[in-house]
Amino acid sequence: MRSTMVSLLFPVGILLVFLSLCLSTTSAAIVETSFHVKNLTTSRLCQNHVIVAVNGSLPGPTLRVQEGDTLIVHVFNKSPYNLTIHWHGVFQMRTQWADGPEFITQCPIRPGNSYTYRFNLTGQVGTLWWHAHTQWLRATVYGALVIRPRDGQKYPFVKPYREETILLGEWWNGNVIDVENAALATGVAPNNSDAYTINGWPGDLYPSCPSNKTYTLQVVPGKTYLLRLINAALNGQLFFKIANHNLTVVGADAAYTNPFQTDVVVMGPGQTTDVLLTANQSPGLYYMAARPYLSAVGVTINNSTTTAILAYKSATQTTPVLPILPALNDTPTAFRFESNMTALVTSPFWSPVPKTVDESMYVTMGLGISECGNNQTCGGIFGQRMAASMNNHSFVSPSTISMLEAFFRNVSGIYTTDFPNQPPIVFDYTNTSNSFNQTLMTTPKSTSVKKLKFNSTVQIVFQNTALVGIENHPMHLHGMNFYILAQGFGNYDPINDPRKFNLVNPQERNTIGVPTGGWAAIRFRANNPGVWFIHCHLDVHLPWGLATAFLVENGGTPESTLPPPPADFPRC
Repeated sequence: MRSTMVSLLFPVGILLVFLSLCLSTTSAAIVETSFHVKNLTTSRLCQNHVIVAVNGSLPGPTLRVQEGDTLIVHVFNKSPYNLTIHWHGVFQMRTQWADGPEFITQCPIRPGNSYTYRFNLTGQVGTLWWHAHTQWLRATVYGALVIRPRDGQKYPFVKPYREETILLGEWWNGNVIDVENAALATGVAPNNSDAYTINGWPGDLYPSCPSNKTYTLQVVPGKTYLLRLINAALNGQLFFKIANHNLTVVGADAAYTNPFQTDVVVMGPGQTTDVLLTANQSPGLYYMAARPYLSAVGVTINNSTTTAILAYKSATQTTPVLPILPALNDTPTAFRFESNMTALVTSPFWSPVPKTVDESMYVTMGLGISECGNNQTCGGIFGQRMAASMNNHSFVSPSTISMLEAFFRNVSGIYTTDFPNQPPIVFDYTNTSNSFNQTLMTTPKSTSVKKLKFNSTVQIVFQNTALVGIENHPMHLHGMNFYILAQGFGNYDPINDPRKFNLVNPQERNTIGVPTGGWAAIRFRANNPGVWFIHCHLDVHLPWGLATAFLVENGGTPESTLPPPPADFPRC
């Protein structure tokens, strides 16, 4: 119940002071719900498959809260697999144990067990999402997290007639855990998906099985709608368009942006984009469509197109208009969109960019190989296992205790704090002649993290490499947002490229697509004690090791100290 109880016995003067001090919290509420996670038999592409789903739906339920609310989610794992839930983009201040990545902040919820996630949503408005963070379960265990302004506050744009959530997903004709395990057993790339989806449905353009349950959004002519776009696909970076309609971007990753018009949106897995759509075309049927942005060269992918329908009220036509989507490899369009965003500095949640840097890191990343193992046969390049790394450290997750609990209880031997600020070898990182240099490709496995002082300012230049192949990597940071100062192609130039830094109104995000064959510079303040995962959100690359973590030390005050785990915290 959303209410404020004030005793009538208070003197009037004290009451007014109390109300003025608490004005920002009077609309805060507790929103409580339950997730029942279990097997579900469902049909896509004219085939029945058993998937893991939340509350019997794909996608799972949309959670709607107001800024300042506390969300309580009771998760009951009735599936046959270990499970965790990650609240993608939520800061988790003082609720670090609720972040969710398996063996990073928690041990998994075992089959038949439960865990309650409790956290606050202060200081963020917009679109986030939630998903499983255990193996490939997020292929079907995901949903939207919508944070609206609290009572008395407004959007910094025209009030929409309605709001709609559009989740882009990915579908396999098979058990996704089996697909992942089969690839990991032999060290090769996993099978590609069979379809992309919009709000759980592939659409009616798949020739093998046109869908009879295509998602349809009905609109009233002349009205403006807020579309909350979420890329929940496992491995697909996607272009999204609506035929004959322009969109106005007003937010990304639950941070307001300066509005800008576009006819195409590009999102990597994990990213969200809020756009305004005005139904200003002739009444009819128009396809909403998404298909991949293929940033890598010589890679086989699922290059199909998923569709939904934008239907004007009283439309009489029967065949929707299809948008002209960019070419699969249209990097200029992708880069133009991703680099065009700037922050709305008049937002109540905006903080100026820190000007002084305490930790400066230059982090190379990309694919590679690791040793196959004795008495094993591997199908990766040079007969080895496919791997991925950051600064030639290929991350291996612990398996006996979470890193956060090891940090809290001072348990040794779980991780090391020797993740380097610089790559071990300097070479021409984006030169494709180095792509199959076995010396450069081979990467050791480790559980190596970077330790940071509380409230220190960290700057990272992510440098993509051409090892195995050039590719755009969507890098996601847990627990904190970052500012995107600049991005470009080729090798980062430490002399000239800092002159391009936007220190006035750079976009603020939790996930960035580092340009293919290029670099991106980000900056953030490590103001959240705990262990925070940073990783590529292409799930094919995560088990290969394209990850590390930041261990942010306690700050010396109760508010800046990691609290103890909750009583029902899952045990290994």
